[in-house]
Amino acid sequence: MPAQGAAASRRFSRWIPAIAAPIAIGVAVVLVPMQANAAVDLPDLTPEELLELAASSDVEALSGTVEQTSELGLPDLSGLTGGMGGASGGDDDEGSDAGASGADLDDLMSLVTGNHTAKVYVDGGDKRLQVLDRLGERDVYITDGGAWIWDSREQTATHVTVDRAALEALEAEAEAHADEARERLEAELDGPLPTPDEVLDEALAKLDESTEVSVGTDARVAGREVYELVLVPRDDDTLVGEVSVAIDGDTGVPLAASVTAAGADEPAFSVAFTDVSFAAPDASVFAFTPPEGAEVTEHEVPIPTVAELEQLKAEAETGVDAEGTPRPIVHGSGWSTVVELPAGRGPAGLDEGADAATGDPDAAEGLGDASAMLDSLAQRVDGGRLISTSLVTVLFTDDGRVLAGAVTPEHLLAVASSGR
Repeated sequence: MPAQGAAASRRFSRWIPAIAAPIAIGVAVVLVPMQANAAVDLPDLTPEELLELAASSDVEALSGTVEQTSELGLPDLSGLTGGMGGASGGDDDEGSDAGASGADLDDLMSLVTGNHTAKVYVDGGDKRLQVLDRLGERDVYITDGGAWIWDSREQTATHVTVDRAALEALEAEAEAHADEARERLEAELDGPLPTPDEVLDEALAKLDESTEVSVGTDARVAGREVYELVLVPRDDDTLVGEVSVAIDGDTGVPLAASVTAAGADEPAFSVAFTDVSFAAPDASVFAFTPPEGAEVTEHEVPIPTVAELEQLKAEAETGVDAEGTPRPIVHGSGWSTVVELPAGRGPAGLDEGADAATGDPDAAEGLGDASAMLDSLAQRVDGGRLISTSLVTVLFTDDGRVLAGAVTPEHLLAVASSGR
């Protein structure tokens, strides 16, 4: 990788904890088991009607507290992820960035494996996520003026802005291309594009092929009456046994979810609002000014043109990026999807010979420690080392690849063998 690309990659790695927080918590909300309550008796809905209720939700303002609980059966991977970042061979910037990457991965793993509490505020385009840690908090503020990412423990603030003129130009150009694509599709279909109802019917038909969808028991979440949407995979290769989503009976907003491993009685992952209000939050909760003495970084997000987006799409189809580095490979679809990081994209130093490639004795020692840690955590299998949890299986192959998925070890090993 050229020095410029490597530096950009290292800079991006510093954003992992701040970006992962809203993803790990915000996305999961949309996907604490619910407590059934005999007093709750909502009007009966079919799965199709319940999905329609959720899809038609027009709530633009809310605030509340979200709690996440994870019992994935993962071992302590802090030593392994720290080793992935590499050891600094001195005081140069590259070594410091490599070490920061390991710390970022540690923070990311903690978001996945630990228990977390967060405050969520939404009012139209204004949003705030406040992740509460034992020794501090991390906040993400999003407004028309951009986004602020604040870490109270590190006393660092990053201000992310976008070139509005470039963004508007991209939106206009994309809309023009969308019109052209719509016309081509209608010509090919010899008629108008399907209606939203027709799209929903088709999606449900495809979903039914891989998933049993049903409406479970009415319950209460955060004091609200909710429906329960239950998804059970029709796939013997997945570790997921059931996904349960609580949908507010009045607003259609998802308020809780849980994922239970196949054969288990208790959820391996759950997330839920413990309190929620659909009144607009006070405007002051979206205002942020970095405190005196904080380290402030300004970052403007580059806006690509449609031509550049098409180029990225073309690169994705070739399997390598502009720098010639192999892209991640997706095997299969649905519940048994497996993602593969080709050799050279996985954790450096965990494949044989990578230590020598660094040319740095201190870095090699750190990578060797990571490999030893992996040996202590993983099971040695034919062709690599395997880490199994209740919901996720990860394989580190001897040829430098990393494969992962919510699948059985047998399925993952079969995919790895076929991909050689």
